[in-house]
Amino acid sequence: MTESAMTSLDRRRPEPLWHQAERAIRARIEAGEWPAGSQIPAEDRLCDLLGVSRITVRHALRNLEALGLLRREHGRGTFVRSATVVAGARGLTSFSDEMAALGLTVGSRMLEQQIVPANARVAAALEIEEGEPVALVRRLRLGNGSPIGVQTAHLRLDRVPGLLDDDLSGGSLYGQIERRYSIKPSEATEIYRVGAVGPEDAELLEIAIGSPAFIVERLAIDPRGPFEFTLSIMRGDRYEIRSTLRI
Repeated sequence: MTESAMTSLDRRRPEPLWHQAERAIRARIEAGEWPAGSQIPAEDRLCDLLGVSRITVRHALRNLEALGLLRREHGRGTFVRSATVVAGARGLTSFSDEMAALGLTVGSRMLEQQIVPANARVAAALEIEEGEPVALVRRLRLGNGSPIGVQTAHLRLDRVPGLLDDDLSGGSLYGQIERRYSIKPSEATEIYRVGAVGPEDAELLEIAIGSPAFIVERLAIDPRGPFEFTLSIMRGDRYEIRSTLRI
């Protein structure tokens, strides 16, 4: 589809024009017509292409920027960002949910799936004895086929007996344990730190050793108590935290 083929929006639909504009722009990005790093048409050109006002176009662009799909540079224009997961003020979601919210295709590669003794940190988080067996699930997480993070989940084995008999390579781990064990997290605590990527994770994430990364600890809890402790190493160039502060 060429630029001139971009159709005007339908004012008869109940969907707001800014939302229609947002979807039209996003569709071009997801189709690869405006690839990562490319500059999209200027606001006045988008107004002509979509048949809407500059206010409508700006509303759509602001939303897409907030989602991490666009990057606006003063004096230069608006550019398509590399696929980036934007974390910030949000509900309790899985990695798969975050990917879907950004319009990215989630993917995983199983790295390790076994029963291991809980170390002191894991045992304290899950409120079990050190050395007690836990289910370990370590996966390379992908967005649109590119590595974003390495996630290592530890789950209380007494809460998820037989879990490791399942194929856990893809999809949401939360979704799987909810379907099989009726376990649904009611809250979670996350701690973010910045660190350097070690040799093994650097190779998996396809970045240089020592590159900056977010090191994220998450403890998930349901009404019966903590059931999952996850350590994630997220690429610093593909994962960012954005928060809205209000007075």
